[in-house]
Amino acid sequence: MRNVLVSGAGVAGTALAHWLRHHGFSVTVLERAPGPRQGGQAVDVRGVALDVVDRMGLGERVRAVRTRMRGMSVLDGEGNELFRSEEYALSSGRLDGEDVELLREDLVALLHETTADRVEHVYGDSVTALREEEHGVRVELEHGGFRTFDLVIGADGAHSAVRRLAFGPEERFGRHLGQYLAIFPTANFLDLDRWQLWFQDQAAGTGGAIYPVRDNGELRVTLGFASEPLAYDHRDVAWQKRVVAERLAGLGWQTPALLAAMAEAEHFYFDAMAQIRMDRWSTGRVALVGDAGYCASPLSGQGTSLALVGAYVLAEELGRAGVDHPTAFAAYERRMRPFVELNQALATENPAGPPAEESVDRAKHAISLDEPAL
Repeated sequence: MRNVLVSGAGVAGTALAHWLRHHGFSVTVLERAPGPRQGGQAVDVRGVALDVVDRMGLGERVRAVRTRMRGMSVLDGEGNELFRSEEYALSSGRLDGEDVELLREDLVALLHETTADRVEHVYGDSVTALREEEHGVRVELEHGGFRTFDLVIGADGAHSAVRRLAFGPEERFGRHLGQYLAIFPTANFLDLDRWQLWFQDQAAGTGGAIYPVRDNGELRVTLGFASEPLAYDHRDVAWQKRVVAERLAGLGWQTPALLAAMAEAEHFYFDAMAQIRMDRWSTGRVALVGDAGYCASPLSGQGTSLALVGAYVLAEELGRAGVDHPTAFAAYERRMRPFVELNQALATENPAGPPAEESVDRAKHAISLDEPAL
């Protein structure tokens, strides 16, 4: 049984662990955080990615925990309503569609259940060095010495340590999309009932979105601002909160209350809206999946679906009888690249708003899960 290290316990890493184990691999999942990450935004599972969760036996449960918005309002920076819809939401598309929006941590928890008893999980550690040897990869860990694996898969996000160690610095592959986002939970002090609010000051390039979750008992808040690339420490949360507060200080309406809630938020995410563009996603015995290899950014609405489909395809190619890893990696890239390119294009199709519904429909179905072996 071949043993594989999957670095990252998010959507891509956990789904990959499930499918690798399904194909008979021994799997270790390594996660830098001390446990499963909480917080974050609602994410979308669309098109072919829904087929993946159905094949995992999770389709009914994923649909059961979906967000159930009644509609949305778009406000100006002072809180005046500019537009409302009971048919469409900017975060998820048509409210009567088949696509599913759910909280990221709910999806990860469901994925984790499929691997909990069959996969080794190591939390609170990370990869610091990779050295490929004749029959494996020697992996040095920040806290755990070293171990050797047949294959190493980086599923550790847009700031992937595996990618940096195996392919080079992030600057070679990152493409900044001109925005930064912060996401955090707070109490539903606005008493929203399954209703999204989007607010913006177009002139200042600032705004955000608010929607209730957990039976309206909690809000998830997204705040954003336009900016050229900023140099900062990805682990310096205090600086991140401070820069968000400074950039949004001029917004009216409920912005002061939202910034006060952000200051107290325990779970907080901040990052640039950026994409990862690479000519190849594998080198030797190391490969990348999800945001680590082809981050599309939240602006695409398709990062989660890319992660789920990429995990399925990579595991399927590695699991084919009599196929070595170079052949499997090449087949994975051949199948996934057109799908990735279409979905990454969604983030830049319409800089002033969401992509066209027709573009999303085309992109979310642009791959087959049942391609036969060559």
